[in-house]
Amino acid sequence: MSEVQQFSFTLEQQEDYAFLVRFDNDLPPLQTDEPAPLGKGTGPNPSRLLAASIANCLSASLLFALRKFKNLPGPIVTTVTAQMERNPQGRLRVGSVSVYIQIGSPAHTLNHLERALEQFEDFCVVTQSVREGIPIEVRVSDSAGTLLN
Repeated sequence: MSEVQQFSFTLEQQEDYAFLVRFDNDLPPLQTDEPAPLGKGTGPNPSRLLAASIANCLSASLLFALRKFKNLPGPIVTTVTAQMERNPQGRLRVGSVSVYIQIGSPAHTLNHLERALEQFEDFCVVTQSVREGIPIEVRVSDSAGTLLN
């Protein structure tokens, strides 16, 4: 039997393309925004959040894999680069994401490094979900709650 977990949070439009993301679990809100000319760039846009989610998940997964073997990997610094491109219909898409993770300790000081490197990507929830594709349901309603689609 598989375990199903769920989370839910809200986004509130602040101004133009700026939204305040109010997370669950009493986490502090996050301001998002589109860069100019659509928005004012007062926060990360969805493409940046997607890339950050991938990089963060991979970094945490590698840290977990290394610590599982009693390693002290030192601080991890991760750089993520997203390549934006247009699809055949001319719509802008995240075409690829490249992640570079730098471990703060020399490789020779880390136990079972090869095994950790072989496994960590498979345990990254976000990266593997994006790689496989995620079914997404979309509903739209008006101010009275009438379903529009």
